[in-house]
Amino acid sequence: MASGEKSETITAARGDTPSSDFSSSAPHDNADKQHSPDHNDLDQAYWYVQQSNNAVEATPTQLAALRRKIDWRIVPIMFCCYTMQFIDKVSLNYAAVMGLNKELNLKANEFTNAATWFFIAFLIAEIPNAIILQRVPVAKWLAVNVVLWGIATACTAAAHNYPTLLTARIFLGIFEAAIAPALILISSQWYTKSEAAPRFSIWYAGLGLGQIIGGVVSYAFQQVQHPTFSGWKIMFIVLGLVTVIIGVVTFFFLPDTPMQARFLSESEKVTLLKHVAVNQTGIRNKKYKVSQAVEILRDIQLWLMVLLTILISISSGVITTYSATLIRNFGYKPPTATLLNMPAGIVSIASTLIVGYAVRYTSNRWAWIAGCCIPGILGGGLMSFATGNKVAQLAGIYLVNTITATLIVIYQWTGSNVAGQTKRVVSVALVSGSFSVGNIIGPQTFQAEDAPDYIPAKTTVLATQAAAALISFVLFLYYVWANKRKDAPSATAESSAVGVETEEHMWEDQTDMQNPTFRYVY
Repeated sequence: MASGEKSETITAARGDTPSSDFSSSAPHDNADKQHSPDHNDLDQAYWYVQQSNNAVEATPTQLAALRRKIDWRIVPIMFCCYTMQFIDKVSLNYAAVMGLNKELNLKANEFTNAATWFFIAFLIAEIPNAIILQRVPVAKWLAVNVVLWGIATACTAAAHNYPTLLTARIFLGIFEAAIAPALILISSQWYTKSEAAPRFSIWYAGLGLGQIIGGVVSYAFQQVQHPTFSGWKIMFIVLGLVTVIIGVVTFFFLPDTPMQARFLSESEKVTLLKHVAVNQTGIRNKKYKVSQAVEILRDIQLWLMVLLTILISISSGVITTYSATLIRNFGYKPPTATLLNMPAGIVSIASTLIVGYAVRYTSNRWAWIAGCCIPGILGGGLMSFATGNKVAQLAGIYLVNTITATLIVIYQWTGSNVAGQTKRVVSVALVSGSFSVGNIIGPQTFQAEDAPDYIPAKTTVLATQAAAALISFVLFLYYVWANKRKDAPSATAESSAVGVETEEHMWEDQTDMQNPTFRYVY
């Protein structure tokens, strides 16, 4: 990460956050008289800062050094977790090319159903995750689930028919459901809103690397010739073992909160907490508030975010589950089809990193989502209508992979624009669950009677990308409107009564809708 990153300085009128060094800000003169936060409701980070004797303000150079130290400790672990999550999830795609369907005697739509049930289990598991993630240490919960899904991946090698394959995929979906909510919550603890964008994109780039590594691994194991133990079985075992190892590393080396980071000194912890306080989204508060969960039902931004995620995920579900199959149906042999799927990973990595760093320095999240949908629309068009041109259809598959960058913007957008600990946890689980809904719909557009061209599925990619671009613009308009409401004279008076930049207010467990000083980023 670049050492010269700037502090948050973009104006509230544009929807971004102000300078984060609240220790140097003068509290409102009458704040304590007019607004008295419930001390039992303050974030654990507030009490940690108050109990510390460190009052030294960090210089920009020191903050940059602290960011680098954190980057090199936590981002690689999250990157490895997400890489293996993707590889383990789409390994079924590679196994299909390697002969799994024939060996397990799968009929009609059973392969599609196996892919779909993974996401049904994923969706159902988000319900307990929405509660558990506020009650237990987030990093430890993530680590346990990484180990368990590694075991589920390895056990897929024991599948010998459709029911046993389905069982393995269901358990894999249950345990992988924790990954996105956990990483969103962890990432948001360590960085300000604009700083978080490139870090989100780095660990999410594990998806692209997973596409590349998955292709190499599949190609390698296709060379294994054994009369009783097929190459795809060995592949599942190896991938499972690697995942378990990464889960163990995560358990011991990824801190649950900045306050528990053993690799930081006391002064560094306090400096970091003061730096990220401007987010007004908190670090840790175990008190579950039903009122915050209920507020989600009337929060327009979250339902627009859910719809946007579903539309994007329908296309990603098609591509991640069936890309190797589509390429093979162009007439390529299985090993060649696997290798030709690898450039899609390069497209994913490039688009994800470009968008992440662009959001860091320009904001305009909505525009970057819409911008990524444009090549996705072109790719969907090539896949749908260039049926007689193998090269054009292959280019279409690669272009559609630019849409993977939009999901990380959505994740980061959710982490930045939702405040209140209960509301945040439930919201990230809701958005992650809507990812599952899209992925349930996506593979179901591939029906056996549509083979080998699968025109309905390809047309679905085209339509959903166009709709997603439109919804991102609607979200932009909503955030502009919501911020103007908060800037109205009556709202400004309420904000003044709160005491805009007092330490207690910044760590108070209020939702984005309750907090008059909270501004949405877009």
